[in-house]
Order: sequence, then structure tokens, then C-alpha cells
Amino acid sequence: MRQIRAFRIAAVAAGIALMATGCGATGKSSTGGASSGAAAGPVTGLQILVPNTAGGGYDTTARAAAKVLDDEKIATNTEVFNLAGAGGTVGLARVVNEKGNGDLTMLMGLGVVGASYTNKSQSKLTDTTPLAKLIEEPGAIMVGKDSPFKTIDDLVKAWKADPGSIAVGGGSSPGGPDHLLPMQLAGAVGIDATKVNFVSYDGGGALLPAILGNKLGFAASGAGEFLKQIESGDVRVLATSGDKRLDGVDAPTLKESGIDLVFSNWRGMVAPPGISDADKASLIAALDKMHGSQSWKEVLKTRGWTDAFITGDEFKTFLTEQDKRVADVLTKLGLA
Repeated sequence: MRQIRAFRIAAVAAGIALMATGCGATGKSSTGGASSGAAAGPVTGLQILVPNTAGGGYDTTARAAAKVLDDEKIATNTEVFNLAGAGGTVGLARVVNEKGNGDLTMLMGLGVVGASYTNKSQSKLTDTTPLAKLIEEPGAIMVGKDSPFKTIDDLVKAWKADPGSIAVGGGSSPGGPDHLLPMQLAGAVGIDATKVNFVSYDGGGALLPAILGNKLGFAASGAGEFLKQIESGDVRVLATSGDKRLDGVDAPTLKESGIDLVFSNWRGMVAPPGISDADKASLIAALDKMHGSQSWKEVLKTRGWTDAFITGDEFKTFLTEQDKRVADVLTKLGLA
């Protein structure tokens, strides 16, 4: 389920500072009675669609959320399923077409925003019902254990000498975080981004074998989905892109390394358009309870994710702003 495409793209992206109908089962208590927004008992029948392959950042986040929801008895038997393709837009189309289905949600983020434009999708995230932004996560510049690059300085020196010879991999389509990060990094170190060879993979699960198999000069993605490989030493992190070091990852930030760049990705959840007010309130209430639980706080700490919880109209405003910002940049790049 891997889709690989090479792009040579201009550095305009360096300017971004990112960066069933009726009442669904989520509006019912475990005893089956209809509820108000905050269900009296655990929500039932909840599905979380992951629009990328298993093992990627969306998948990891969705499964962590589902486990906390069930463990904390906020929900029961939450189902997580993958529907990958076209940078997340196959899943997005499914959600948009499920108008009124209050049982269905989708875990998404910045990558789906960009993919909706670069893949010319008829469906947009602004067509969905925004529920909550959950987390932010810095990016990581990573290589396989056998890579000749031991430090970020080693990499930058070789990259600047011959940019086109080094394949840069990311688990998102152009316009997504794994694309924007290396493009901004190129600009920050003085590389002409028209010479950058970016290779797009459909999620972190597809990106990992390329890192381990040394098919890339380096990869740019969130570290959270590669923690096992980082801990084992199979993946080496050269630098992270947050404003401070990532707990549990022995690597400097880009700024510490003399590179003036801070970059973060984000992830959240949406539902289909046209769901009932009761279902929307029930879903947001469930996510609010999850966010307040000690179990979720432990997940954030373990995964190195930054708490960025906002809901409802506030998240809708954020999503609209992100959509416009990415659309503007990709239009200037000739990709939208």
C-alpha cells in the first residue's frame, strides 16, 4: 500500500510557520437509551478511521486514543480501521460521504490538509464536522543505523554539496508535514529546494522499511511512530524540530545545532458532515474526558506528544486557517 513519488519543488513552503444517518450509537448510553450531549454511560459503536497505513502517526494516535477511551470506560469496543490511499484523501472521501453517521470519526492532521489539494480531492476537511485537535508533535530528521551520517552537521554538509543525490523521504504527500519540514530545512541551511529530491510514502508504516533499508539519504517525520526502532538503535535521530529537546530521544534540536528552524505537526479528529447536535456533543464530551484522564497524560509523555487540545468551534476556526494557509502555499508551488 505504498505510493512513492519524487518531487523537485521550490522553497516557497519555507514561509509557513506551521506548522448511517440520524442519531448514531455515540449518542446512546451503554443501556441503549438516548442521551444528551454527554452520554450517561460509555459511548458505543464508535469507529475511528485511519486514512493511512498501519504503523504511521495517524494509526498510532488513533489506537492510543481508542485504548484510553475503552480503558477509562468512556467508550466500549472502539473500532480502529485503516483506509489508506492518496495521502489520506480516500479516507477523507469516505467520511464526507457518510453524511449524518454519528458513529464514524477520522483521525487526521496537517498531511490530509495538503493531500486534499495536491490530489485534487473533491472532498475537503472543511466539509467535515470538527471535533478536537489532540496533539502537536515536532518533526525528526532520521537515518538508518548504517547511514554514514552521524550528526545533523554531517548530513547538511553532504546535502549542500549535492542536494539532488540525496533522497529525502516523508510519510506524507506534498503539502503535509513530512514534506514541509525538509523543504523548510533546505531553505534554512541555504539549499536551493528546486534541487531537493523528495520521495513521498503513504504514512510512516510505509516509510519505515525505506529508512531501515537505507533507500533514503534521510527521512523527515514524527519520532513518535518510530520509538521502538529508535530505542533499538535501528533508526538514528540526527535532530528534532521542536523548540526544546524531545524526551526520550537523544538528539539535539535544529536550533541547538545552529539551524534557525522550529516546526511542529498536529493531529485531531473529525466526524462526517450533518451529524446531529447530540452526536457531536457526545463525541466531544468523550474526547474531553479522554483528554482529562491520567491514562492520556501518560500516553502524551510516553510518545513525546505535546498536549494541544481544543474542541468544537475553536478547532473549526483552526482547521479553516490551516486549510487556507496550505492552499495558498501549494498554489504558489503549482501543486494545488
